[in-house]
Amino acid sequence: MKSFLTKFFLSAVILIALSANVFAAKSSYYYQIKVYHLKTNAQENTIDAYLRDAYLPALHRAGVKDIGVFKPIVQDTAEKLVYVFIPFKKLTDLDRIDLAISKDKQLPEAGKAYLNAAYNEAPFTRVESIILKAFSAMPEYALPKLTTPKNERVYELRSYEAATENLSLNKIEMFNDYEVDIFTKLNFNAVFYGQVISGSKMPNLMYLTTFNNKADRDKHWVDFGPEYKKISGLPQYQHNVSKNVTLFLYPTDYSDF
Repeated sequence: MKSFLTKFFLSAVILIALSANVFAAKSSYYYQIKVYHLKTNAQENTIDAYLRDAYLPALHRAGVKDIGVFKPIVQDTAEKLVYVFIPFKKLTDLDRIDLAISKDKQLPEAGKAYLNAAYNEAPFTRVESIILKAFSAMPEYALPKLTTPKNERVYELRSYEAATENLSLNKIEMFNDYEVDIFTKLNFNAVFYGQVISGSKMPNLMYLTTFNNKADRDKHWVDFGPEYKKISGLPQYQHNVSKNVTLFLYPTDYSDF
């Protein structure tokens, strides 16, 4: 009888421990990346004023704490781009936050130049929206720990397209099993890794790493090479990227990070 009770007690402890681990597992965040496509300096000025004085404050009031706003270090002469990173704990928060912003009492006045723009003086050519789900290896975003002023920093936004959905999932598995650990060990200061679940380019994944400056970025990637070589030749991870787009960005002075 004593042996039975001991086994029962141990089984109960193990079950409780396993249950605690299940409930302790963090739910994956969702991210929205809004991309404003612009043509003129006037449009850029309007967007900057709207984001700085109206939209970001409204998002903060709605409970979104950390919002990133970035621009390409080298702007295309034909088109200007502004990237806005918005994290959500749940996918349903996207609709909840939009509803809260639509009812925000301060937004109409603070953002009137943008919100009330005439049809022939639009503040952008188009707005693109990308929705991502965080990888299980990094289910929440992280703020970069950098020491340089914002205008010296290099933020590297990468997207990896794949030929098929299964190959894209295979690349995500590669990140979850190996690459996130390598980036963490080498202190790449990643903000997020995410699977694109809605966007113009799919199947796709994206991630954002951050550096003090260009020299810091280059050194990190030199260190990454030997580590990545250990896994890049594994047969189960072949041909899982068909296109890699790399963008070098800097945070605006009103970005939260």
